[in-house]
Amino acid sequence: MRAFAVLCLFSAAVAAVWSCRGPALSGDPKAPPIPGLTPADHLIQPGESRFAALYQLTFGGENAEAYWSSDGRRLVLQRRDASAGIDCDRIFVTPDPNGPLAGRIPTALEQISDGRGVCTCSYFLSGDREILFASTTAAHAECPAPPDMAQGYVWKLHPEYDIYAKELGSGAIRRLTDSFGYDAEGTVSPDGRSMVFTSTRSGDPELWIQDLGSGALRQITRTPGYDGGAFFSHDGERLIFRATRFDPAKQAEQEAAFAALLEDNLVKPSAMELVVIGVDGSDRRRLTDLGGANWAPYFTPDDRQVLFASNHHVGPRSRNFDLFLVPAEGGPHGPEQLERVTSYDGFDSFPMFSPDGRWLAFSSNRGGADGETNVFIARWRE
Repeated sequence: MRAFAVLCLFSAAVAAVWSCRGPALSGDPKAPPIPGLTPADHLIQPGESRFAALYQLTFGGENAEAYWSSDGRRLVLQRRDASAGIDCDRIFVTPDPNGPLAGRIPTALEQISDGRGVCTCSYFLSGDREILFASTTAAHAECPAPPDMAQGYVWKLHPEYDIYAKELGSGAIRRLTDSFGYDAEGTVSPDGRSMVFTSTRSGDPELWIQDLGSGALRQITRTPGYDGGAFFSHDGERLIFRATRFDPAKQAEQEAAFAALLEDNLVKPSAMELVVIGVDGSDRRRLTDLGGANWAPYFTPDDRQVLFASNHHVGPRSRNFDLFLVPAEGGPHGPEQLERVTSYDGFDSFPMFSPDGRWLAFSSNRGGADGETNVFIARWRE
């Protein structure tokens, strides 16, 4: 999967929305911030006590990585649905809440990518006027071939990916990265000044931060293995991300196998743990010690915990991912330090809290036909 981002400075009012103490987005605190959602409380599973209510946004196809605008009233996501002629991931956004299509979800989802190549990892920029996303549009007119799974389950790091920003009003597009090699998974700092993204420009998938004003780049991680899917803490001081875990007893052998796959622009995501690092690259610390694939992390609104997806409880080759909470301090934490949030027997991942902390967007197989992944919004219960 892809993982998981904004430009210009936040005004004081916009920055305040990122806090869990931010203003209510509606007169009714129980009303979903996006109109037209379908109630789905019947899909809440036993033990999912954090979900006070559940709503479904999309129906059919594969929909993932739904991330909030800074005002908490829109979502941007990637979608693939061959039955609708969307053969590889494209970027879509929910309607402008002040526009004529508001309330007509999901039929009013607007595609903002140009239909060329494959796209991933979209995120609102500061002020919600632009959306950034990664695309192979400069190199591919059609969808690129999917990865060969003969070597097991792998992710393709298309070296043709670059990161773009599209202005919603005018449709103008700016290119934020322009070098051969994988540049994707962009997310943005709370103050709107910086973008963190994953790049292979140094020869290994590492985290980089780009100043969105000057374009200046600095490398954050320098450890062999895949470092990716990073998000900023709400105070802007730390990054949480997923990283390849090598067995110390087989380090050299596993690093060599990783490098061989990377020559074909592939990675195996079956052994990943969560890692925290300062935005200056200091104080790298492994947060989890769980085994399996641990990924799609996002800080809770108070930055005290991290919500993430994991299959550690069922096995490293399982597609059954659930959401868990883990303390953001200390570590590495084992299973006994976790709180399980979802219990659906299938895929739950890509969690992101709304700016006011009252709603959680995530992607799940629940309620759909085989092969479907849809976007859900849950009212969060503390």
